[in-house]
Amino acid sequence: MLFKSIQSQVSPQLKQSLNPTQPNPKYKRQQTLTNDFKQLTTEYNLEAIASLPCWIERMRFNLSKPYLMSTLRNKVQLIGNLGNDPEIVKLESGKTLAKFSIATNESYKNAKGELVKDTQWHNVVAWGKTAEVIEKYLTKGKEIAIEGKLTSRSYDDKEGVKRYITEVVCNEMLMLGGK
Repeated sequence: MLFKSIQSQVSPQLKQSLNPTQPNPKYKRQQTLTNDFKQLTTEYNLEAIASLPCWIERMRFNLSKPYLMSTLRNKVQLIGNLGNDPEIVKLESGKTLAKFSIATNESYKNAKGELVKDTQWHNVVAWGKTAEVIEKYLTKGKEIAIEGKLTSRSYDDKEGVKRYITEVVCNEMLMLGGK
């Protein structure tokens, strides 16, 4: 049944690329992806294919269109909890800046079979309307999803020592959970 539902969603281009009698020598990368796809369908009985995002299929057949990959460059998506109340800065120019940190949690079993929980902290900054929404609605512990880009910058601290920081510049934010 899973095979039929996936088969009905597969585009004609994908079906053609899976046909071994019609190889496409023009795109060696496309052929490699086709072979990888065949291996997935053989090894996992198509169950793995159901979980693949549809953009993978689009990327496979639009390799000559670089704009698809450029949209994936420097993109960060995080879901986590605020570590503290956001710090809001109103600049002289009238712009609003929100600074906060997000904790993302991951758990896995180590070689001994013990459950290990790992927390990573991410510095986030938001500007403009996004910062105003953050100021109004977000507090410590709230669960949010953000999307933005990764940036690195340097600054001189009070002692004159040069410091480097990497942070996520948030351009979209979604409030989750009910904490």
